[in-house]
Amino acid sequence: MINDTLQNRRYIIAIIMSAVIVVYILRLFSIQILESKYKEGADSNAFLKKTQFPPRGLIYDRNHVLMVYNKPAYDIALIMREIRNLDTLTFCRALNIDKKYFIKRIAEIKDRRKNNGYSSYTPQLFMSQLGIEDIATIQQSMYKFPGFYIQNRTLREYAFPNAAHVLGSIGEVSRRKLESDDYYKQGDYAGRDGVEYTYENQLRGEKGVEILLRDAKGRIKGSYENGKEDIAPKAGVNLTLTLDAQLQILGEKLLAGKVGSVVAIEPKTGEILAMVSNPSFNPSILVGRQRSKNYWALVKDPTKPLMNRATQAQYSPGSAFKPLQALVLQQMGGINEHTMYACSGPASSPIKCTHNHGSPVSLLSAIEQSCNPYFWFAFKNTIEKDGYGEKNLIFRNNYDDWADRVKSFGLGERYTDSDIYEQSRGYIPTEKFYNKVYRSVTGWRAITIRSLSIGQGEVLVTPLQLANTMAAIANEGYYITPHLNKTDSILKHIHHVKVDKKFFPIVNEGMWQVFEFGTGRHFKIPNTSMCGKTGTVQNNHGKDHSIFVGFAPRENPKIAIAVVVENAGFGATWAAPISSLMMEQYIYGKIDRVELLERMSSSITNLDVKER
Repeated sequence: MINDTLQNRRYIIAIIMSAVIVVYILRLFSIQILESKYKEGADSNAFLKKTQFPPRGLIYDRNHVLMVYNKPAYDIALIMREIRNLDTLTFCRALNIDKKYFIKRIAEIKDRRKNNGYSSYTPQLFMSQLGIEDIATIQQSMYKFPGFYIQNRTLREYAFPNAAHVLGSIGEVSRRKLESDDYYKQGDYAGRDGVEYTYENQLRGEKGVEILLRDAKGRIKGSYENGKEDIAPKAGVNLTLTLDAQLQILGEKLLAGKVGSVVAIEPKTGEILAMVSNPSFNPSILVGRQRSKNYWALVKDPTKPLMNRATQAQYSPGSAFKPLQALVLQQMGGINEHTMYACSGPASSPIKCTHNHGSPVSLLSAIEQSCNPYFWFAFKNTIEKDGYGEKNLIFRNNYDDWADRVKSFGLGERYTDSDIYEQSRGYIPTEKFYNKVYRSVTGWRAITIRSLSIGQGEVLVTPLQLANTMAAIANEGYYITPHLNKTDSILKHIHHVKVDKKFFPIVNEGMWQVFEFGTGRHFKIPNTSMCGKTGTVQNNHGKDHSIFVGFAPRENPKIAIAVVVENAGFGATWAAPISSLMMEQYIYGKIDRVELLERMSSSITNLDVKER
C-alpha cells in the first residue's frame, strides 16, 4: 500500500516536471519565433538595417519626351532605444525646427494608434523628403546625435509646369493603405492621384536593405559581410503616356485666363493626346515638405484648381449633341437624310431657333445651321411615332431605345476599363426618372422633355465623353476606351455604338459644312478638311458656356477634340478657335496662324468661378 502511494507520487512529479519543460519550450518558441520584438532587439544590437528606397519609374510623353524624373532627397530616421543624452535644442537648430515640433513628432511616433508598426528596436521615420539644402547643416554632425541617422530617397521633379491633373502627385500613405498593403511602412510615400496613383504598383519599384554591422557599443563598423547580405533596391518601371507634351502645353496656354477644359483623342487608338483643365497649378508645388501647405491652399482656392474639369465637370452639351442626335434618330427610323421640317427662326415654337435661315430644312442643313426646331421635330416624331399615353408601352420603349443608343457612345457612365483617374458619370435620364418626376407616364411626353432634343435639360456630359463621342463619329461606329498608358494593350477594348455605319456619312457631311460655310468657317485650317460643331450652352449659374467638338482631317481623322470654356458666350467665339489651333498643332506640328494664337492665349474670360 505504501509502495503504491510512492509510485503514484513519482508519476505526479514526473508529469509536473514534464509540464514545466513543455511550458519553457513553448515560451522559448514564442520568444524566438513568434514574437519579433525579441529578435528585433537582438538584431539591432548587432546590425542596423537601413531601408534603401528605389527610384520611381520615369514618365515620358508619346514622343519619348521626359516629363517626370527624380532628384535626390533625404530622410531623418531614428531608433528610439538608442537615443541617449540628446541635446534637443542643438538638434532642433541643426534641422531648423522648434522644440515643440520635436516633442510632437516623438509622441506621434510612439503612438501605436497612429503608428501601428512602432518598435523601439527598429528604425522609425522622424522627418522625410528633405532637400540637400535642408540636410547640409546636420549632415556633418550626426555623430553628436546617437539614435538618429540619414537615409536616402528621391523626390519627383518635373520637366514642365504642366499636366498636373494627368500626372498626379505623391503623398504620405494613409492608414488604410498601410493596413491593406504590407509594402508600405509609416512615413512611406505613394501616388495619390493621376497616373502616379493608377500605376503606383509599377512606378514604385521594390525596396532594398543595407545591413550595417555594430560594435559592442552600438557604433557602426561598416557593411555586414561586405554587403553580401544586402538587398539592392529595384527601380520602378518607366511609364510612357499617350500625351503629346507640346500639345498639352499649347492647350494650357490657350486656356490661360479662362475656366474650362480641352480633351483631344486619337480616334483610331483611343489615346488621349491632351487633357487640359484650367485653373490648374504647377505640379512641383506638391513635392516635398511644402506639399501639405500648398495642398490646403489649393483646396481653399475658390477657382477649384484641384478639380479636373476634363473628367469631373458635367455640362449640358447643347448643340454639340446634335450630330449624335442625328445619328440615333436616323437609326430609330424617325428621320432620314431627306426629311424636311419648317423653321420660323426666333418665332419658332415650342423651341426657338437662334437665327433666321432657309426653310424648310433638311438634315444636312440642320446640322450646318444648328437648327433647333428641326431637332425638336425630329426627336418628337421619333419617340412618339407610335403614339404616347399611359397604356402605350411602345412610347416608353422608344424612349428607352433612344437613351440606350445615346449611352452606347460612352455617355452616362464612367469608363470602367480605362486608367483615367476620377471620372464623373454624366447623366442620360431614364424612363424611370421621368416617371418619378412626373408621377405617371401620362404626365410626360416628348414636349415635356423637349430640351433633350437640343442637348439641354437633364442631359449631362463630361468633356472627356464629348471628345470620345467625336472619336466614335470619326471612326464611323466604334471607339477604343480613352486611356493614358501608351504601352497598354487597351486596343482590345473596342466598343461598337448602336448606330449602323450607313448613317454616318450624312452627319459627317453636315459637320464638314460647319467649317466650310457655318459657324466654324472663320477658323478652318487652310487646305484641311475639318468636321465640327459649335455649341452655346445655357448655364443657370451665369453666362452661357462656349463649347466646340470636332475632328480632323475628315478623310483620315488623326485627332478628335472637345473644348469647353465656361461663362464665355458663343461657341464660335472661344471654343472653336481654340479647337482649331489644337488640331493644327497636332496635325502639322506647328501653328502658322500666329495672330489667332496670340489673341486666344492672351484673352481673359469670366474667372468668377461658382460651384457647379
